[in-house]
Amino acid sequence: VGVLLGGQSTEREVSLQSGVAVVAALAEAGVEHVAIDVGANAIADIQAAKIDRAFLALHGAGGEDGRIQAVLEFLNIPFTGSGVQASALGMDKLRTKQLWRGIGLSTPDFAILDSNSDWKKIIADLGGEAMVKPAHEGSSIGMARVKNAQELEAAYKEAAQYDGSVIAERLIVGSEFTVAILNGEALPAIKLETDHTFYDYNAKYIANDTRYICPCGLSAEKEQELKALALAAFNSVGCEGWGRVDVMADKSLNFYLLEVNTAPGMTSHSLVPMAAKVSGLSFSELVLTILKSSL
Repeated sequence: VGVLLGGQSTEREVSLQSGVAVVAALAEAGVEHVAIDVGANAIADIQAAKIDRAFLALHGAGGEDGRIQAVLEFLNIPFTGSGVQASALGMDKLRTKQLWRGIGLSTPDFAILDSNSDWKKIIADLGGEAMVKPAHEGSSIGMARVKNAQELEAAYKEAAQYDGSVIAERLIVGSEFTVAILNGEALPAIKLETDHTFYDYNAKYIANDTRYICPCGLSAEKEQELKALALAAFNSVGCEGWGRVDVMADKSLNFYLLEVNTAPGMTSHSLVPMAAKVSGLSFSELVLTILKSSL
């Protein structure tokens, strides 16, 4: 098994942490493996390693967007997670939201931003507060919460440094949940609580005061509704194997899809391992279950 990690995206450090954790789990399970830091010579490095299959611990551009999946398909090497098309679509927050809106799955209202946007009109149309997001970044990189036209414009300029495609999304005030998907099944939902303005990069990977609540505190009926929505969202994008769907709930407990993650983190702070643990799977068992899905 080749564990593909690192890469050249803005999420490289997180990917290295995920990859190291996966390597340790494979070693514990006695699985023959090699770690491959995916750089400029990715194709040659993968070919030289003579691997039978790949465990993808890559996040962000180049690793989660269909490109490495296309390379592995071309080399006829099976790999974990979603294929080329679903990976590319899942990486694009704008087109994922357009798909969900088109098939009637709930997602917050949004606007596409550019340098000529009418900032006052957009912030008014979105209800006075919004989240600004680069369309192709993960780990909350380049994201900002804004509450007026000036902040919206400034946040667009910041986000545009990461991505040519930037969206503003209506702010949903309430609780944030994440639902891990493993082999066609939604695992127990996790509620996320942070004292930060939102669940940003620091809250995800650095802070020790982020609260992960599982069981999530919803009634059995509402959690089932949340899990069904997450699974429908995951399947609609064409995702396979494993992943994670992030959802906001407003104060009336109406759910809104935020995004799908086709190669979620596998670090000490990561959410899929937490949900798996509540389901009775150790980290090593989770890694082997994901690996088996590539068979």
